[in-house]
Amino acid sequence: MPQSSALKELFPRVEDIPADYRIGAQIHQDSVLVNGELLPWRGERQKVISPIQLRRDDGTLEALELGSIPRGGVEEADAALAAAVKAYDSGRGAWPTMKVADRIACMQDFTRQMVAKRSEIVRLIMWEIAKSLPDAEKEFDRTVDYMRATMEALRTLDNDNSRFQIVDGTIGQIRRTPLGVVLCMGPYNYPLNETFATLIPALIMGNTMVFKPPRFGVLLFEPLLEAFRSAFPAGVINMVYGKGSEVVPHLLESGHVNALTLIGSSKVADHLKKMHPKTNRLRAILGLDAKNAAIVLADADLELAVKECLLGALSFNGQRCTALKMLIVHSSIVDRFLERFSEELAKLKIGMPWEKGVAITPLPDRAKTDYMIECVEDAKAKGARVVNAGGGEDYATLFRPAVVYPVREGMKLYREEQFGPIVPVMPFDDIETALDYVITSDHGQQVSIFSSSADDIATLVDPLVNQVCRVNINCQCQRGPDVFPFTGRKDSAEGTLSVTDALRSFSIRSMIAAKQTEPSKKLLDEITRSHKSKFIHTDYIF
Repeated sequence: MPQSSALKELFPRVEDIPADYRIGAQIHQDSVLVNGELLPWRGERQKVISPIQLRRDDGTLEALELGSIPRGGVEEADAALAAAVKAYDSGRGAWPTMKVADRIACMQDFTRQMVAKRSEIVRLIMWEIAKSLPDAEKEFDRTVDYMRATMEALRTLDNDNSRFQIVDGTIGQIRRTPLGVVLCMGPYNYPLNETFATLIPALIMGNTMVFKPPRFGVLLFEPLLEAFRSAFPAGVINMVYGKGSEVVPHLLESGHVNALTLIGSSKVADHLKKMHPKTNRLRAILGLDAKNAAIVLADADLELAVKECLLGALSFNGQRCTALKMLIVHSSIVDRFLERFSEELAKLKIGMPWEKGVAITPLPDRAKTDYMIECVEDAKAKGARVVNAGGGEDYATLFRPAVVYPVREGMKLYREEQFGPIVPVMPFDDIETALDYVITSDHGQQVSIFSSSADDIATLVDPLVNQVCRVNINCQCQRGPDVFPFTGRKDSAEGTLSVTDALRSFSIRSMIAAKQTEPSKKLLDEITRSHKSKFIHTDYIF
């Protein structure tokens, strides 16, 4: 596929970048957070390259180095894991035994420090993964809102468990307790929000953490190292760097990891879980692949369907697990749908993240662009075509969105999650064709239905809720609001995330029990009055 000179011209010269959004001096992370200390790093370093390339005066492009991070390995991973194990201390450590109110106070301290770094982190999100400025700001603000909502949910949960229960002559008190050491890995597409959607609830429930930042979107955590260090006890959170295929299996093979949280590939997750010597002791909270479909019926509001499918398929270049990755459109309206979709797609602005109104920005690296090209060429070779003018053109990390039609079984785009700015479209006549696509998919996260018929929607919802975990009616697939459960069937997820569900995912119910006798009552009363236990108490957190 010929490269586009028009796309090449969209990459900026240094002087084209507004002063407020320039990255400034390179950031070289020279310390690693382990066991409550920012330890100086003197080993090998790994360059962090921006997907936003700079255009020289002669028209050629040059890579922009944002800075560097430590290139850790197995030895450094062992030190981080040892610190987390020590901090947990078989459940006797200061953090897992700390009162909930005190853990919330630590999290509030961290949140205050994080908010003070907003502009720096937002700028790094923009430059590291080329997320538009408004979306980078939204990601930061939504993350802070999620953290505050998590603290409030834990406060409510603990207050609800502050009383004793008496059933059939047994006195009991039930609370949620931590799992142990959690290995946390986040994704590049929402490096702050998706990572903290697991890290924060795991942390606040009393677990200790080994945290490996994503491959893209790693420097943005550098401004938070001091906040992590000062807000939490030593060893509660420890950072790991290096090649994931080396350090992560090594950590799991140790047997000291009690919970694995990963936002990424189901194949990777399957492989990693098998690395643990005692898989029954490993809890996995996973957000994995998705191939969410939109089913557009003949009586759908065409303009609404086009608008929602465009947003659902191409927000942040389609790099969302909740993105619409297959549009299944009734054959009686598919030509008109494609025409209107292409017209609206042509209005999307392609450019750099700081540009006002930009919708399509560079992909993380050239390998992502190459995969998009591979998918389009495969579909074309097997009978599909690119519907929209210029669709599939590329230059470096920029890729012009491609609407590909008709997509059918045997093409990469039919089953593979493209995770990028390609919109596969397939027609259907019989609704069973659309249902069969969802049923036979390896993934089961969400689906969208577009129709004006209450009868048709009701008929579709009943089988679809048994195939996916969220059916969206006349709107795109999405994660929020964060109080709603976020999970998936089949190979799309393990465990449930939401403000409250995540707290449960990273904890387990534990209880004390005693016979309903006078001596037992007096004993429990003495413990609660003297505040001798951090588990047995009736304190209320205001």
